[in-house]
Amino acid sequence: MSENTQQNETTPQEETLLEAPDQRIAALEQELQEMRDKWLRSEAEMANLRARTKREVDDARAFAVQKFARDVVEAAENLKRGIDSLPKRTEDEPEIVAKMRDGFEGIERSFVALLERNGITRQDPTGAAFDANLHQAMAEQESAEHPPGTVIQAWSQTWQLNGRLLRPAMVVVSKAPAA
Repeated sequence: MSENTQQNETTPQEETLLEAPDQRIAALEQELQEMRDKWLRSEAEMANLRARTKREVDDARAFAVQKFARDVVEAAENLKRGIDSLPKRTEDEPEIVAKMRDGFEGIERSFVALLERNGITRQDPTGAAFDANLHQAMAEQESAEHPPGTVIQAWSQTWQLNGRLLRPAMVVVSKAPAA
């Protein structure tokens, strides 16, 4: 009988386990669920970190040449100003002048195409509503022909690098005529 007594005797821990197995299972299931939640949150956090890092690297690549692009845009603007300063075409202009003009215009087209292939774009704001994010107002001019706040003349164009402003257009903006 002493063997039976020993077999029937259990420790307090064993009694707790034997008395409430459902409670123990519920506690373990809850702990498992908490661990799953922590794991899923960690996975989501890592996915977000990877996405954010990729965006930052992509931005760094896309905009690493920003200072260089500004300098190149200045050269493009100067080339355009040089072409615009040439005398107007006439029927009796010397052939050499016509060929030089055509050559400079071809160089400008090629240069602008090269810039566009590399994400540098320009926009002529003439006729558009004034946008302080894209335009720099250099003057206002009374105009009955245009609604107030319209760009009526562009001294330079808006330049962007992959959608980010490189250089605002310098513009003349219309205002209502004096009464």
